[in-house]
Amino acid sequence: MTASSKTKPTRKTKATTEPKASAEIHKLLLEGLPHAVILLDVHDTIVFANPAAEQFFGIGHTVLQRTQIADLVTFGCPLLGLVEQVRRTSATVNEYGVEIVLPRSEASQLVDVFGGPLLDDPGLVMLILQQRSMAQMIERQLSNISAARSASGFSAVLAHEIKNPLSGIRGAAQLLEPGLSDEDRALTQLICAETERIRKLIDRIEVFGDERPIARDPVNVHDVLEHVRQLAQSGFARNIDFRQEFDPSLPSVPGDRDLLIQAILNLVKNASEAIQELGGTGGRIIMRTAFRPGVRLSVPGSGTRITLPLSIEIQDNGGGIKPDMLKHIFEPFVTNKINGSGLGLALVAKIVSDHGGVIECDATPRHTTFRLLLPLQRTGNATKEVDHG
Repeated sequence: MTASSKTKPTRKTKATTEPKASAEIHKLLLEGLPHAVILLDVHDTIVFANPAAEQFFGIGHTVLQRTQIADLVTFGCPLLGLVEQVRRTSATVNEYGVEIVLPRSEASQLVDVFGGPLLDDPGLVMLILQQRSMAQMIERQLSNISAARSASGFSAVLAHEIKNPLSGIRGAAQLLEPGLSDEDRALTQLICAETERIRKLIDRIEVFGDERPIARDPVNVHDVLEHVRQLAQSGFARNIDFRQEFDPSLPSVPGDRDLLIQAILNLVKNASEAIQELGGTGGRIIMRTAFRPGVRLSVPGSGTRITLPLSIEIQDNGGGIKPDMLKHIFEPFVTNKINGSGLGLALVAKIVSDHGGVIECDATPRHTTFRLLLPLQRTGNATKEVDHG
């Protein structure tokens, strides 16, 4: 009796500690998932949110865990209907390509949603949100870099085959000009002007053929963005409202400051033109920076997975981009502008690729966002870490 009575507490202790260990493991797994996971009670109030959900909604868990899901999304959001369907049917529901607009940040996210009741407590509903942009980022990245490389080979041949005869045409026109009448001289001047215009276009295309590695110095992205804003507001975007939403703790980007200015200036100029097409009134461009831990991609040219946590966004409320053009906008000679060359965004994609980053675009009418994801400044072989807790 004495021996058996001594063994009983041991079995109870084991039985009570195992569930605690199991629950702790489950919590760690949920917190480690790269997708947003939230748990709703019977009143649709969030009672659990993992770190990915905090990042998705842009709100800390303390606030999230006393907020109803309806207060985080716009009225009529499909996510609310999905929760209602789960409660009504007590069954799991999957929906793909669900657009969620977050009023707090005015951001639009395209996600795949899994929703279902918990078996142990059917009153609780779990939602998993997988951002499609993240799932498609590698495919977009490869497509953008492939387009830039195609332009590189094409530009080298084009520049050589066109520039030489252009010089001959211009030289012949200049030799003829002195012996011509005023009326005919105007024609030779037109020939010279047009050959010069073509030469400048070839110079722009020739940039794609430059395969030399870029100089990599520490660059403060906020200095770059501020410089671009000053250039824009003193010229082509003087009537547009600029807003800056910066994370002041971001470290430097390894790269070429002038090239980064060129890339972002191209994006801001496009945003300005999109606003001007709608009349230019009430135009707004938001420059946003953020730290996005956990973004790791295999960039072509590198044998390892690269961390790309620095996010630079240029957002405008212009007319947007046609859906059928969205997948091709970083390809050379693709444009919807009457006088556009279709080289601006292709050049931006090349510059971002040369910096070891990726670029993507989310576009709806009155809400277009170009997002650059770049690596951190490296010290030796280690990436410089930053405390964003």
